[in-house]
Amino acid sequence: MIVCNNIHKHYGDVAVLKGVNLHIKKGEIVAIVGPSGAGKTTLLQILGTLDKPLKNNDFELLLNEKSLKNLTDKELSSFRNTHIGFIFQFHQLLPEFTALENVCIPAFIGKKQKKETEIKAKEILEFLGLSHRIHHKPSELSGGEQQRVAVARALINNPSVILADEPSGNLDSESAKKLHKLFFQLRDKFGQTFVLVTHNEALAEMADRKLTMKDGVII
Repeated sequence: MIVCNNIHKHYGDVAVLKGVNLHIKKGEIVAIVGPSGAGKTTLLQILGTLDKPLKNNDFELLLNEKSLKNLTDKELSSFRNTHIGFIFQFHQLLPEFTALENVCIPAFIGKKQKKETEIKAKEILEFLGLSHRIHHKPSELSGGEQQRVAVARALINNPSVILADEPSGNLDSESAKKLHKLFFQLRDKFGQTFVLVTHNEALAEMADRKLTMKDGVII
């Protein structure tokens, strides 16, 4: 499902990733933990094609058996929209749009039909317990509800991989617990692979595997 070998990343003279190797199977939920500055978010951004590794000759980056190494920016953008869903600590919902509209945006970017997209978005929001909130804007939703809308948005294009960066970091403990359980329900229902960067030890311990990063490598 995900294969990366010898991934390096520098920002100026600072080496952030120092030869990361990572293999993740389809349907796995993998938590990546470690101190701030270890390179966790940088690695997640490279896995999600939001950033690029150092162009050394011998690195490897595959997702769904497709090499991402030599794709153009346009090809990466298309691949990302189709195959990868993102969940961030701060939900990044657009305040002027309703929950339903926010969920539909990635599908519209992918040129999906409006009617079909809205039907699917409503189904996902219903599964997430938000069918009564679809016409509410983010300011009218609780923090937990906003994050569930963000989860629905990540699912709308039926991506094979969900990448989550501190997904419960901005939630109270009860909402965080519900979100963590939701990831496993989604894996069981939709079969997605989850890669979670987190400081939440409870979430990390629930995962199929917990990987620790330190000083730019997985230890």
